[in-house]
Amino acid sequence: MRPVLSSLVLSILQALCVAGAAQLPSSSPHDYPGLPSAPLGPEWQSYFEVTQPLPNITFTLNRNFAGNLPVDRAGHPNNTLFFWGIEKTQGSLTSPAGPQGDSPAPWGIWLNGGPGSSSMAGFLYENGPVRIGNDGGASENKHSWHHVADYFWIDQPVGTGYATADAGGYVADEDQIGQDFMGFLGNLVKVFPNLAGRPLYLTGESYAGTYIPYILKAYFGMPNPPVKIGKIAIGDGSMTTDTVFQLVPSIKVIETFPQLINYDVEVYKYFKEQSRLCGFDLNLTYPQNGHFPTIQLQLPTARDIVFMASQKKSAKSFKTLLAAKVAERSEELKVRRGGSRLIRREIENAKREWLQSKRDLAGRPNGTIDPWYGCVILEEYMDYAVNFTYPWNEGLFDVYDAQSALSPYAPMDPSVWLNDPQTRAAIHAPTDKDWAIGFEFPFGEKGFEDPSVEPMAFLSELATNATAKNVSVVFYSGNNDALIPHFGTEIAIQNTTFGGIQGFTKKPATPWYDDDGKFAGIVHQERGWTYALFDGASHLVPQSRPAQALTFAREFLFGSNQTGLVLPDGTVVGGEDPNLLASDILPGGPEAFTGPGVTQGTVVFPTATRDAWNSFVTSEAKLAAATNGGGGGRTQTPALFVTMVVALLLAAL
Repeated sequence: MRPVLSSLVLSILQALCVAGAAQLPSSSPHDYPGLPSAPLGPEWQSYFEVTQPLPNITFTLNRNFAGNLPVDRAGHPNNTLFFWGIEKTQGSLTSPAGPQGDSPAPWGIWLNGGPGSSSMAGFLYENGPVRIGNDGGASENKHSWHHVADYFWIDQPVGTGYATADAGGYVADEDQIGQDFMGFLGNLVKVFPNLAGRPLYLTGESYAGTYIPYILKAYFGMPNPPVKIGKIAIGDGSMTTDTVFQLVPSIKVIETFPQLINYDVEVYKYFKEQSRLCGFDLNLTYPQNGHFPTIQLQLPTARDIVFMASQKKSAKSFKTLLAAKVAERSEELKVRRGGSRLIRREIENAKREWLQSKRDLAGRPNGTIDPWYGCVILEEYMDYAVNFTYPWNEGLFDVYDAQSALSPYAPMDPSVWLNDPQTRAAIHAPTDKDWAIGFEFPFGEKGFEDPSVEPMAFLSELATNATAKNVSVVFYSGNNDALIPHFGTEIAIQNTTFGGIQGFTKKPATPWYDDDGKFAGIVHQERGWTYALFDGASHLVPQSRPAQALTFAREFLFGSNQTGLVLPDGTVVGGEDPNLLASDILPGGPEAFTGPGVTQGTVVFPTATRDAWNSFVTSEAKLAAATNGGGGGRTQTPALFVTMVVALLLAAL
């Protein structure tokens, strides 16, 4: 089976990005009526306050503030970040000193990823106070995180969303992003002085897993930082190399959702062998025994993927390319489809041919890595699903949610609403640029290519500083995320030394529940670090599980819920369920969701098919236990976890 996506499509997109880089855009903040003549200070609060009506907003919003603030980079006065902040309670942002006492009320910041993704996507689709509908209408989000704290959503780096930059002022690397963010925070606390003495909880998702560690690095490097960071929280984050967070976990996604491969044991054995040959069979232990070995990504040998080989981190591209892949396949099916019976027969014949070719491949001496895919197993099992597995072969595969076969994808584009002149004026947005959910040049002429080393390279050092300065760390994942699956986050945790010990000493195995008492996932806490896995959640946890995300924010992020905490005597608050995360997976639901942009139906394989799969899994587990005590996987080495050579695709908001 030849995959639908050709390297030509990848090369064309790269060429477009490079061509556009020659004409980088310039933008600047707009001065609206009432602009104070005094330097930044509390008198600017009334200027930034959103008082004009917003389109389609028929409900009452808490007092909120929006606009651009400079990053104070020398020679670039038009370099600004855009913020939209909302109060938890009346006056909580603007009272002169803020809450007093031994425990000042924390406040939060949310960052989307990309690189180049606007955090207004979070504000309008995830954990902000407003939800924009498919029809452009607006409704209140009852699960907004401003219910637990004063919260700000920030467009960054410069040039992203409504953030502005001159053509020569784009960031060169992540260190510049950290410095710019500190400059922005210094100005934010001038406008809202009570924030300076309150703990800041810096939160975000996806590529914010790169942003936030570098921002924290810049914070630790300042003798007198403008804020007091008390906690960071990263959801489905890109802390490691692309290989580790995107490809190593591929077999775990298949094991979580075997419906992707029709519950076919032979297909599974093929992918399992490919994962082993690629060196992806890492073994997590609790406590962790040594650091993981370096993984060198093996690219395809039967084709050249220019885009993959030249871009270290390319966020926007992966989902764009995935959409191109499915669109091309859809056109192919329109031409071929003469009747469902014929197509079904063609699919079955092609599947038999595929299996035979893979058996031949696996039967070679010492095994052979597929020459067409190399170790890009994520793309390979996606291709399998969209070619051979119903309903994905009649819909789309969504890397944000492995259970989704929605076609088209659920829309997520509030550009009409945000670019409406009424909205633009109300939130004091720039007038010389249009807002877009993704920006093509977050690193200027480099486009999406981030030259900085991945945070995993210095995460233990960062963790040491965090422990010394009482900064807590929270990582969380959505169980349905196929782009940055939870196993990659667990690798990052177990490969990091914090509180003087490497990784967690006990495997996460404590259930947590939402406000209705329903199982919400797994939570674990040790030595100032918290990890949570959300059952049924996608890459965008607050969007797909809004109620559970708010519960988590209230109880574990901003609260002091001790569920999952390892006590000094080794016991765990809330107990441990050994069946949770057995084999490093939380089994997903059997459904596949179908519909045009919204779920209108589900597909579930027959009970007998699923029972046969479960029987196979049970027998394999017994065999592994009898063979090696259940400790399969690659042997670890005491060497430090070093930079892994990668060139992959990443999409992330």
